[in-house]
Amino acid sequence: MTTRRHYIISYDVAATKEGDKRRSKVFDHLEGRGDWARFSVFFCALKPRELAQLRMDLDAIIHHHEDQVLIVDLGPAHNPLEGGIECLGKSFDVRSRVLVV
Repeated sequence: MTTRRHYIISYDVAATKEGDKRRSKVFDHLEGRGDWARFSVFFCALKPRELAQLRMDLDAIIHHHEDQVLIVDLGPAHNPLEGGIECLGKSFDVRSRVLVV
């Protein structure tokens, strides 16, 4: 059984006309795979194969000399995410994902 792991994925895309298009593509790609936290930060619970695919997809979108994507491993997804997050200032509420069929 492959377990999911929590990741923080953050991106910084150049502030140019072309960068705006890339930023939208990165956001759209991450939106379908995780929870948008703030600005350019997402929390994702991914299996190794999903993470590998996401890396390949983002690698194809960004401009390697102008943009940056950071992927931070927060550990197994069966551990509560809120236990590993310290927040200063405005509180962060972990959204629970609900499957609707």
